[in-house]
Amino acid sequence: MDKPELLRVKDLSISFFSEGKQTQIINQISYDLYPNEILGIVGESGSGKSVSSLALLGLLPKRISKITGGTIRYNAIELTKISNKAFQKLRGKEIAMIFQEPMSSLNPSMTCGKQVLEILLQHTSLNKDAAKEEVLKLFEKVKLPLPDRVYNAYPHEISGGQKQRVMIAMAIACKPKILVADEPTTALDVTVQKEIIALLKQLQKEEQMSVIFISHDLSLVSEIADRVLVMYKGDIVEQGPVARIFNAPQKLYTKALINSRPSMDKRLKQLPTIDDFINDTANDAVVTSEERLLKLRQLYDKAPLLEVLNLEKTYISKSGWFSKPESFKAVDNVSFKLYEGETLGLVGESGCGKSTLSNAILQLDKPTAGSILYQGVDITKLTNSQIRRLRKDIQIIFQDPYASLNPRLTVGKAITEPMKVHGIGSTDDDRINKAKELLVKVGLDDSYFDRYPHEFSGGQRQRIGIARAVALEPKLIICDESVSALDISVQAQVLNLLNELKNNYGFTYIFISHDLAVVKYMSDQLIVMNQGKIEEMGDADHIYKSPKTAYTKKLIHAIPKGL
Repeated sequence: MDKPELLRVKDLSISFFSEGKQTQIINQISYDLYPNEILGIVGESGSGKSVSSLALLGLLPKRISKITGGTIRYNAIELTKISNKAFQKLRGKEIAMIFQEPMSSLNPSMTCGKQVLEILLQHTSLNKDAAKEEVLKLFEKVKLPLPDRVYNAYPHEISGGQKQRVMIAMAIACKPKILVADEPTTALDVTVQKEIIALLKQLQKEEQMSVIFISHDLSLVSEIADRVLVMYKGDIVEQGPVARIFNAPQKLYTKALINSRPSMDKRLKQLPTIDDFINDTANDAVVTSEERLLKLRQLYDKAPLLEVLNLEKTYISKSGWFSKPESFKAVDNVSFKLYEGETLGLVGESGCGKSTLSNAILQLDKPTAGSILYQGVDITKLTNSQIRRLRKDIQIIFQDPYASLNPRLTVGKAITEPMKVHGIGSTDDDRINKAKELLVKVGLDDSYFDRYPHEFSGGQRQRIGIARAVALEPKLIICDESVSALDISVQAQVLNLLNELKNNYGFTYIFISHDLAVVKYMSDQLIVMNQGKIEEMGDADHIYKSPKTAYTKKLIHAIPKGL
């Protein structure tokens, strides 16, 4: 680049301290950020993306972490040498940050408008009235609907995409020179994600900001960044212009990251993982259309395992003592059949009714009308004790591997307790042996049996959640966004594992996700939901190739394609 850099990171090393031990997690990394550019930083969890970026704002956790070498120079200021008070003046005004999870980053006890107002009052000379006017202008700028309503709303009263827009408004309020966006679209629908990316690009151009965009989604980074850094275990593996990195990656690790994501063009028998690339064991065998047709014929040649008929779920909301109750149909006249050994993909934006439908199938939430036939029996009419017995047959793998495991139970207890409840295994020793076998089958070690959930990574916890679901020998497993919180390479491992278990045990899956590339890879049949109704239903490959409705076209068009 011809112009002088705005930020220069040189030989930066960061260490964490625990129980008297020092562990270096960032290893002498160097990079520049230039005025008016978007720099993408990609890599898996633990690669050091977020930690190195927190150092730019002086936000490394005190007492347990320390910059042990190198320099961070912003304009003429050496950021490794300035006090916390000096950082407070810089933060928000010169360098701002958008965090990954807007719900935990926004104060739940303050209205959205007040939270942005506070930033302006702290860093500018505006009075309260002028600052409020500026907040409303910012809300318009980030394309929030009804800015006045959002100003007076609390975070829990607006959607995830709107919360993220409030965070962006807060970050750009003082017109910073550098904006650090840390995984700002991870939890969002594909269409909302596309809107946020377009918004960030537009704001960057208008405000002439420099943006550091951190993500584990390479396709997404390719759509927004000018240059890219690839990080792995605290090192910068590769850096360069976005087109060069994605079209002609030099390093094996970068090639592996790019290829671990399911392709939209072909259906591989198995997704390649990073280890496959490094060990040169990647299998690029493709499922042919003849193989797929034969498999589908065999699936649909028998009676359905599950039949949903004219299902409805209506919620009644009452906003005040004297107001008239309002009804809202979360699921509206939904009918479909699911066959043994099939994977049914369920997609749609947040609020379309996916989770409400799965809760009705699990009998966690009773439908208002319609019926659900499981092996020919209407499960909406079962007694509580019959529903408890049904739990063994229909299991769920949750989205959040952190929240779905009890932190006070060892992994072994989490797997064997449900087995005991449902009478699987004749003795405790039987159950312990089966649980240990399952841990090995899901790619873990049987020595993990006595360890607690906090001792594992997100991908390992998700495997534990899978082992717990499989332990009950279910017929049907609902995977509710069960890979959306995982890195691309870990996601590939878990998807391969789910397919392997399905082939070995004859499982049937309902696979819910907002990641349409993943759903296409996993699914035989696909249901697209919109506002509680089925928008489109049919063979997954056919729908992706030639979607019939405008809504499905919009969803597919919003998938980040990469270069």
